[in-house]
Amino acid sequence: MSGLMEDDSSWEAHSFERIRVPAFNFQVVSEAINGEQELPCSLDIVVPDDILEKIFTFLPIASMIRSTAVCKRWHGIINSSRFLWTHMLPQRPWYFMFTCNETSSGYAYDPILRKWYDLELQCIDKSSCFVSSSCGLVCFMDNDTRNIISVCNPITKDWKRLLEPPGAKLPDYSTIAIMVDRVSHNYTVTLATSKQVAEDYVQWNFSIYKYDSWNSSWVIARKEVLIGWRGGDDSVICGGVLYCLIQSTGVLGNINPRHRLIMLDLVAGPSEASLMQSSIPVPCSLTCGRLLNLREKLVMVGGIAKHNRPDIIKGIGIWELDKKQWQEVARMPHKFFQGFGEFDDVFSSSGTDDLVYIQSYGATALLTFDMKQKQWKWSAKCPVSRKFPLQLFTGFCFEPRLDITT
Repeated sequence: MSGLMEDDSSWEAHSFERIRVPAFNFQVVSEAINGEQELPCSLDIVVPDDILEKIFTFLPIASMIRSTAVCKRWHGIINSSRFLWTHMLPQRPWYFMFTCNETSSGYAYDPILRKWYDLELQCIDKSSCFVSSSCGLVCFMDNDTRNIISVCNPITKDWKRLLEPPGAKLPDYSTIAIMVDRVSHNYTVTLATSKQVAEDYVQWNFSIYKYDSWNSSWVIARKEVLIGWRGGDDSVICGGVLYCLIQSTGVLGNINPRHRLIMLDLVAGPSEASLMQSSIPVPCSLTCGRLLNLREKLVMVGGIAKHNRPDIIKGIGIWELDKKQWQEVARMPHKFFQGFGEFDDVFSSSGTDDLVYIQSYGATALLTFDMKQKQWKWSAKCPVSRKFPLQLFTGFCFEPRLDITT
């Protein structure tokens, strides 16, 4: 089964010391050796800066980061304002895998070079398990109090802790989402919370808060009481609209399907229409659902439940939302589903661009699905080691970028 699960051709962890980016406190390679001027024998001395910039745009992100350590000139070109990230070839999203409730260190997977790099994120702690990413930035929320929210660039390690959001403390369910404007690089963070009304098993207070980086403040975007439904732990911003999965509480008999999708337009402003009135049912009975923004298209990866057994997973499907209608994109072939070994009813899944990552919480096996080529593929073997039998793993994907700051 191991031959089916993972490609062992490149399994060792590559330290970020081998990539060398200024934020990791590594000095730029000097242009002088032993006090003597380096001989002008390199071809790049006669190549103009604009030509070098063009060459750099064809490099994978890991190779570009290494290039900043070659000489002061290359370092200056890549980090200068003249270097236009938009001219680069599309970069495939990386996947960061780490151990739950242990440390903030883990391994980042580069799908282009098919290598893992050890990486430590300063802004998260062992309790952080709510994650969302967009355009090079990653947003984290702690699991304990659910009011400590940070935003960081995993590559440059630039990070910022946001102001504490308003609202009720210690909600029963929470979810965060981030969206970065690709032109201005301003970003929006949403926090959706759900708390049961005191002494009422039917009603749930559902609240949505929005943070804007340009004014560094939170506003209340929506408050509503859900009857027989509660908020979940998955949301995403796509096309200026916040999408959240909600789940049936079962007290009113509405258990099939037990998930629905609610939407809130973050651009249009407040609306009197009920979120439940415009909600959309999921395409089938799901054990869990994961929402993804792939090129401003809403995609859902869901665990398909067995008939009359909503707590048992029998497969995984991928759907795309088209005008409030779900269109099935693919279903995971059974050989890949078996390749995970014992698969829980919930799992981790994230994606960017055209790439979807799927990972079981109970193992380090990482499967990718290319939306454009409709191709399933195992990643290179992750070097994360299991320290005890019931150890859990999780992860998220992000765009590796040098030009986005918090």
